Order: sequence, then structure tokens, then C-alpha cells
Amino acid sequence: MSQPIQSTAIPSTPTAKKAKAWQRLLPLFITLACFGYLYNRLNHAAIAEGSTLLAYLAKSFEGVNWYYWLGLMIPYCFLFLIFDSLTVWAAINWFNAKIRYSDILPIRASAYILSLVNEQVSKGAIAVYLNRRDGVPGWEVGSSMILLMFCEIYSLILWATIGVLLRWNSFQPAFHVIPWIALGAAAFFALFQLFFSGKILPGVALRDRPIFRAFRLAKIWHYLVILALRAPPVLAGVIVYTLALRLFGGSVGFGEMLGYLPVIFFGAAVPGPMHSVAILFWVLLFPDRPGQMTAFGFVMHNFFIFFNAAVGLLFLRRATRELFG
Repeated sequence: MSQPIQSTAIPSTPTAKKAKAWQRLLPLFITLACFGYLYNRLNHAAIAEGSTLLAYLAKSFEGVNWYYWLGLMIPYCFLFLIFDSLTVWAAINWFNAKIRYSDILPIRASAYILSLVNEQVSKGAIAVYLNRRDGVPGWEVGSSMILLMFCEIYSLILWATIGVLLRWNSFQPAFHVIPWIALGAAAFFALFQLFFSGKILPGVALRDRPIFRAFRLAKIWHYLVILALRAPPVLAGVIVYTLALRLFGGSVGFGEMLGYLPVIFFGAAVPGPMHSVAILFWVLLFPDRPGQMTAFGFVMHNFFIFFNAAVGLLFLRRATRELFG
């Protein structure tokens, strides 16, 4: 097994500190902007109904069959954990080390606790775990995690494109740009793969950096398998979100949701507390029901991350023991 890469301390500079401060503040600014917009929309809607803002929001939660809603969400969260762990397991076995699925699932579940802060940090925890437990160099595991995030973006673009093409006339004109984005992404991937396979620009040193190791090793079939493993959670999400939306007064078909949901998930991936961008997207998609859509987006996205974190607590003791024991 290869030896861990020794890291070299890099002295901090005022410029680096300024960049880090900017990165920390950006999610806060995005969140404030989203909630500022939502407040104005909700306040105007409440005034139009002759109600206070809190009473208007409370009304949005009335009449929801919460037992039925939990019956949709809990199995969906477990299904996501199973397939999310499966993609991590596959990437680690392809590009890093042979490890059992039963060893990956606990650390992936435990990493969901860190997802409350930042999803990228949670994937970094997997790299630390495998470095401490199996001696796999952290840069190599980090490379595999970056490849998975790369594939997540392409998975969302793929399914959004399929949804828009299937129900073209049902979507707002803004969504008609998605197939063009997919076409550009496909062209970029072709050049990207040619570069990391060494078929173009063979002398560029960037390709040989440790952080890009997984991309150098990856073949086309690796990407296709990861996209296939991502398909069941996406399709299950389409069903769950479509049925759950009806509990909050919304009504769309499964085809429309197939186009909407990947775009919403892009918003959910934007760093910031309470998935404010994803909540905002629901209100923009259904502007005639701002209260219901705010309530829907809030409970759907935040229940998902908090329930996954709670499941992660069940595995935390084992993960901690293997990491520090």
C-alpha cells in the first residue's frame, strides 16, 4: 500500500486570510438575500389576506397529513444513504483501496453530521477516516471525492435535461436553456476526459497533481456507472417530492418534477444555513402559493439533512472508534 503523502505547511498571508474571510461571509450574504426576498413576498401575501405574517405561515402547515409525509420521507432518506454509500464505496475501490461496503456505510452516515455545516467538509472527513484507518493517502481519497461531486453535477444536468425535453411546453421559458447547458457540459466533458487521459496537451503538469489522480485513472465506464448509481435516488426523489408537494397544495406531474428537482438540488448545494436558495426556488416556481412553498421547501430540505445526521449518530461511535481508537 502506498505511503501517506507528507503535507508541507504553507505560511498564511494577509491575502489568504482575506480570501478565507470572503468565503465565510458569502454564504451568509446569500442567505440574507434569500430570506429578505422571502420575507417581502410572505409579508405582502399575509397583508393581502388580512393576516399577520406568523398566522399566515402557520396556516401553511395546517391540513398537512404529517404521518403520510413521514411515510414518504423516511424511506427516501434511507434509500439515499444506501446508494450514496454505494457510490462512495465504488469510487474508493476503483481508485484507492479495496474496502468492504459495510465499512464505508458507517463513515458515510457519520459524515452526514458534518453536512449540517458543509457537504464538502463531510466528504473530507471520509478522506481523513480512510487515511487513519487504512493508510490511504488523503490526497488520493480527496481526488475520488472530487470526482464524485463532479459526477453529481452531471447527474443533475442529465435528469433536468430529460425532464425538460419530456414536458417542454409545461416549463417556464427560463428552463428551456437547460438542454443547451447540457450540450455545453457534454462538450466540456469530452475535452476534460481527453485531457486527463493524456490524449491532448500531454506535457501539462496540472494533470499529474495528486488531487487529480482519480480523473487520470477514470475511464468512461466509471462515469457511466456512477451516473447509474445516482439514478435511483433521483427518481425516488421525483416521486417523493411530487407526492409531498400535493400535501402542501401544489400540483405538478412527475415529468415536470423531473425537470424542477435537479434545479432545486443545485440550489440546495449552495452553502448556507437552512438551504435558503432551495426554498427560494420553490417560491419562484410557484409564485401564487408563497406561504405553502416556503413551508414545503423548509420542511423537505431541512428534514432531509437533520434526519440523515440523526442516522449518522447511530454509526458515530463505531466511526470514532476506528478513527481514533
